Amino acid sequence: MLSSVIGVLLLLLHAAGVVAAMHAVMNTRTPQGAFAWALGLVLLPYITLIPYLYLGRSRFHGYVDLHRLRREQMQAMANTTLESTLSTPWICEPYDEIATMLRARFHAGQHLRLLVNGEATFNAIFSAIGEAKHCVLLQFFIIHDDVLGRRLQQALIERARAGVEVCVLYDGIGSHALPSLYVETLRESGVAIHPFATQRRSNRFQLNFRNHRKIVVVDGIRGFVGGLNVGDEYLGLKPPLSPWRDTHLQIEGPAVADLQRSFAEDWHWVTGALPPLLRPEHGAGRTHTLVAATGPADRQETCSLFFVTLIHAARRRLWITTPYFVPDQAVMSALRLAVFRGVDVRVLIPSRPDHHAVFLATGLYAHDAVRAGIRVFRYQPGFLHEKVVLIDDDTASVGSMNLDNRSFRLNFEIGALNVGAEFAAEVEAMLLEDFSHAHEVTEAEYLKAPYLRRLAMHVARLFDPVL
Repeated sequence: MLSSVIGVLLLLLHAAGVVAAMHAVMNTRTPQGAFAWALGLVLLPYITLIPYLYLGRSRFHGYVDLHRLRREQMQAMANTTLESTLSTPWICEPYDEIATMLRARFHAGQHLRLLVNGEATFNAIFSAIGEAKHCVLLQFFIIHDDVLGRRLQQALIERARAGVEVCVLYDGIGSHALPSLYVETLRESGVAIHPFATQRRSNRFQLNFRNHRKIVVVDGIRGFVGGLNVGDEYLGLKPPLSPWRDTHLQIEGPAVADLQRSFAEDWHWVTGALPPLLRPEHGAGRTHTLVAATGPADRQETCSLFFVTLIHAARRRLWITTPYFVPDQAVMSALRLAVFRGVDVRVLIPSRPDHHAVFLATGLYAHDAVRAGIRVFRYQPGFLHEKVVLIDDDTASVGSMNLDNRSFRLNFEIGALNVGAEFAAEVEAMLLEDFSHAHEVTEAEYLKAPYLRRLAMHVARLFDPVL
């Protein structure tokens, strides 16, 4: 009798696995991901079925439709309130495809401040919040209830009590450990705070899509974007990953309007209302800036195409820093072609893992890159989390995007693409300092690794679609 029950359960599991495999084949974005899911669901449904319920979904039509509608409406609003043209300035023409793809624009006259570590970043953010007179828009993937998190909490409460409108978004998955008391304390003090999710109704089976953006806008005048979240580890206070290496960017000028608009799209999805949208000041700087907001609701795989365009634009130098180097075929091919053009291609990655599976896959891709003539370096002092690209002598990108499938296809990301020799020189100086604390990867790193470690690298790469 017991064996019959077990047999029926196994049969039902395999039937469910076949149905889920059909769903994966029809809906997974890449052939590699579809094949991996389908094979696992058909052969081992009792292992893969539950993970697929959490990670396998690749579309959410309600958000897609609203996202596109709100973007079009807000773009129209921006066209009437900002004295800007949709045409790309000649100096930015190598990146015109990005502007067209994202329906974004390069804004002239941006005043930029490169924030090289956590202390500089949060000192600048807290200073801006403390000076807020009208509104604060704040969005992070992770907010921790630790020393830094409570410092942020008190800064927001103080501004809310002073009559400033404060709107906060945090990712429901990235900030899963944030206590409800932390959130309720902010709400009771007048702060509007909500978790981001791709469905308005709670779905315990949806973990795949994450809002990885980091945005702060104060009074519509000063904006911040980059790689840092709110947690003590980002100040380098949590070994063994300390000192934490990260980069953020402060923007003043018309491009801040695009940071506001990205925040407003996500805020409207969660709340059904719009946050305050204030007109930015005219820029007094020398840099052209395009705010690139990408995500799985876009018609194209915009984040991957963003990197492909940057790589193809390089003629002399392409330096990339990323904590996770798991490029897709398009990005890897673009990197190889850059080497053939004679471009100095360098990639800086961590020497310590924060996620072991991604770290193993990164090691294998680093080996492939070295064999293709790409120079790869491992940062030694601590964990490298910065997401920066330097192209030639005049262009630099700072943002939240990693070089992995999750950023390319599953996460909502944002970055600032900046064209201007003066700012690029600052980024060059910063990266030269980073490379001075790194050692170059050779083929020996992989070839001399123990067999089981090399096997683990190849197994980890099989999970590219969800890493």
